[in-house]
Amino acid sequence: MIDIVTVRDDKTGPIADWGAGARRCAIGPGGIGEKTREGDGITPVGVWPVRRVLYRADRQPAPNTNLPIVPIKKNDGWCDAPEDKNYNLPIKFPYSASAEKLWRADALYDVVVVVGFNDAPVVAGRGSAIFVHVAATGFAHTEGCIALKKEDLLELLAEISPATKIRIDAR
Repeated sequence: MIDIVTVRDDKTGPIADWGAGARRCAIGPGGIGEKTREGDGITPVGVWPVRRVLYRADRQPAPNTNLPIVPIKKNDGWCDAPEDKNYNLPIKFPYSASAEKLWRADALYDVVVVVGFNDAPVVAGRGSAIFVHVAATGFAHTEGCIALKKEDLLELLAEISPATKIRIDAR
């Protein structure tokens, strides 16, 4: 099992490094840094636990992983409204406050690792929904998440455990 996955912005662009080597990844347009507010596009520097895996059971079988795993349902979302009592928590639609839909038309959330950023305790407005998910074509920027090629993400899931940490390094 892998103890730590390091994400950093290398000379050639963002990479995630574990096990047998580095893989290309995408990060937020604000780069890696201190995340202080919702929607800043920054991928948060620090060492973060992995919480669980979410996946689209209608598009693929459950990934091979030692993490807790939950299929995404059509009404699943993640609250991103700092003033809401469920900020940075999963919710069900319809929902009265702002929330991101997890059931997406694109494939970006076909497999999602929930990262333990701003969740113990939740600080309103500091940032929500930091995930490791499937990369868009061309490794387009995320909103602050980490995105990997689907094959790399599935490989990572097979090699990590609840004890694994994600180290996002600003160097």
